[in-house]
Amino acid sequence: MNPVHLDRIGEHLRTLKLFKIQERLEGLLEEAAKAEWSYAEFLDHALAEEVATKSDKQVAMRIALARFPYLKSLDTFDFSFQPSLDPKRIRELASCRWMEHGENVVLLGPPGVGKTHLAVALGLKAIQQGYRTLFTSATALMTTLAKAASENRLEEKLKLYGVPKLLIIDEVGYLPIDRHGANLFFQLISRRYEKGSILLTSNQSFGHWGEIFGDQVIATAILDRLLHHSSIINIRGESYRLREKQKAGLLKPISPVGEE
Repeated sequence: MNPVHLDRIGEHLRTLKLFKIQERLEGLLEEAAKAEWSYAEFLDHALAEEVATKSDKQVAMRIALARFPYLKSLDTFDFSFQPSLDPKRIRELASCRWMEHGENVVLLGPPGVGKTHLAVALGLKAIQQGYRTLFTSATALMTTLAKAASENRLEEKLKLYGVPKLLIIDEVGYLPIDRHGANLFFQLISRRYEKGSILLTSNQSFGHWGEIFGDQVIATAILDRLLHHSSIINIRGESYRLREKQKAGLLKPISPVGEE
């Protein structure tokens, strides 16, 4: 191809911000000549690479904005160690169809059984399907809401938490929440009710939520909205972290009650 034409095409591609095609133009032209692509085939290949690159960048940006504590996928989750979990049910949740109508998912189980791993993995699936996602621990969430309320910025903060299609709230129940915090949490749940999905993890059964929030009435109101359209996953397995320590010889195997 005439160098003048190449330069002019390069300028057009820069103007249109088609940077991947600009980078690959000469290589694509060589491939097209060798494979004898038609004009339509050449355009299809060039645009496919551009779309894939932009998509990867968008996913990376959404992952950064999600504020995950770490990145883990469903592929690295050891279902064999948690026989109480149905892999098919988790993979169904990974389709993200439940998010289309603002439904929720609640993962319950003792510490160390993989709740946060699953929450992050499902959050990544949501991002890959184009859904904006935000991850926060319950403690960080309550601190943020309380600070916003004290500065008369609660409405602003509630709007911010209402934007993501999926809000992941991790570790509800690890620390008690006072009555004021319970009211703030209720306002957040109400704001997202049937509009945006929540994925919540907790180490406490619902019967103990009155103790967590310091008020049975508020806890009931929260559960009423959270569980109205929801999937509840109970994980009744052993702790991954304890297993790893036992493997490393840092912790003796725990004997059944009554044995020495």
